[in-house]
Amino acid sequence: MTSTGTYTGRCHCGAISYEATGEPAHHALCYCTDCRRSAGATMVGWALFPRDKVRITGQPVSYASSTDATRQFCGTCGTGLFFLNEVIFPGQVDIQSATLDDPDALPPQACIQTADAPGWVAGVAELPQFARFPRMD
Repeated sequence: MTSTGTYTGRCHCGAISYEATGEPAHHALCYCTDCRRSAGATMVGWALFPRDKVRITGQPVSYASSTDATRQFCGTCGTGLFFLNEVIFPGQVDIQSATLDDPDALPPQACIQTADAPGWVAGVAELPQFARFPRMD
């Protein structure tokens, strides 16, 4: 984030980038089954911005993941980027916060859809921690 409230990010290969201005309505970590399956991850961070405050460079591929929801991703590297749903978030776009250039710019404010989280998530904080991949020899 810059001092003007501008957040930037991109997909893994750089074919799609974005800039969002202002502050998001929320930044939540979602555990719903749809998000987990779509991202192949245990949880997905989402920062919700007004659509007119998000400028996208490049052309994301769209996938209708349910009746009202569209997920957008990079067609080259597959990085998930955006979530659109005019029923629950009219005029807004949820940005996958793991794609931010500065991952510390928006700390999460809540965990949502925790009823769908795998049971083992509750014990993650107690697992051994390594700053880098541990040596296997």
